[in-house]
Amino acid sequence: MSELFNSIANEVLAMNWLELIAVIASLAYVILAGKSNIWCWPAAMLASGIYCYIFLDVNLFMDSALQVYYIAMAVYGWLQWRQIAFSLDDEEATVIEDEHPDDVAPVQSWPLQLHFKLIAVLSLVSLVLGYVMENYTQADFAYLDTFTTVFSVYATYLIAIRLLETWLYWVVIDIAGLYIYSEKSLNLTMLLFAGYTVLAAWAYWQWRTLYQQQQQAGYLAQQAG
Repeated sequence: MSELFNSIANEVLAMNWLELIAVIASLAYVILAGKSNIWCWPAAMLASGIYCYIFLDVNLFMDSALQVYYIAMAVYGWLQWRQIAFSLDDEEATVIEDEHPDDVAPVQSWPLQLHFKLIAVLSLVSLVLGYVMENYTQADFAYLDTFTTVFSVYATYLIAIRLLETWLYWVVIDIAGLYIYSEKSLNLTMLLFAGYTVLAAWAYWQWRTLYQQQQQAGYLAQQAG
């Protein structure tokens, strides 16, 4: 155990200031997103912009390209969250722009059957890409790493549209990442993903509470109408 702590301490001391800012911004993004604070998206832009440069500098071109996607989704998320939906009925929702950027659109939820269908499709995509990575590259944990990448892209979009179940995806993704980085002896990153796992579970509870409040408010509004 002491060796693990010493390893983590050495990795912290070895971090450059740019990487440290990226780690702090990444944690700020998850915490602010869990609290439904729209300023999570500038934090995401900052973290992804720095990681894009860091990964490019060490020739991790796919990881760098993934950060470009995250930046684009941060812009999309910022625009989405500035919208206010006055109707909780998905078929009749009226959405307008609000003058206050701290106000965000309500949390939504999808049926379990839809999630199963999407998971099946994404799993098939992951298997195909994992086969390519396993047989035509030198990638470690080819299938597992591909699964986490594909589902991370998907889950990031779900945060942008404020889907409740996104945080359950992130709990699974972060646990998988925790295993990968543990096996690669990247102890600081492993610790970071352990924190991500806890924060994702906390964020799910926060959004679930908000979703239930919205549902109750919608029911009371219907009763009053």
